[in-house]
Amino acid sequence: MADISDSAAHAARDLRVVFSRLRRRIREVAQDTDLSPSQESALTLVGKHGAATASALAAAEGVRPQSMAVTLAALERHGLIRRAPDPDDGRRQLVTLTDNGQARVEGNRQLREEWLARAFQDRYSEEERRTVLAALELLERLSAP
Repeated sequence: MADISDSAAHAARDLRVVFSRLRRRIREVAQDTDLSPSQESALTLVGKHGAATASALAAAEGVRPQSMAVTLAALERHGLIRRAPDPDDGRRQLVTLTDNGQARVEGNRQLREEWLARAFQDRYSEEERRTVLAALELLERLSAP
């Protein structure tokens, strides 16, 4: 890292730490005690991407297919997902959210957004919120391909 400035290294380290803490805090806001973090994550993934195979979900979560199968079985027992034959390949099953699963995902999303908006409202001045918005515009470049 000889060609990386101290300020760039410092910004990278601090940004990673702050984002990790913020992500953890946002997840805690709507954390349901009857689901494990991996179940909550898989449920959110199905809600975000729609119908998917168990193997595609496992790849997206970076877990083994066997682990995803256990996670999906638990979500199915909770009545949050359903499985149906893939119309393009009857050997595979597609996982989708039930109405209860959709309501839960949307409710959690809304709780998180409300918590974050309230935190910005209560903890920052208007000028500070504008500074955050300007910083986010700059940070957007990091997510570009």
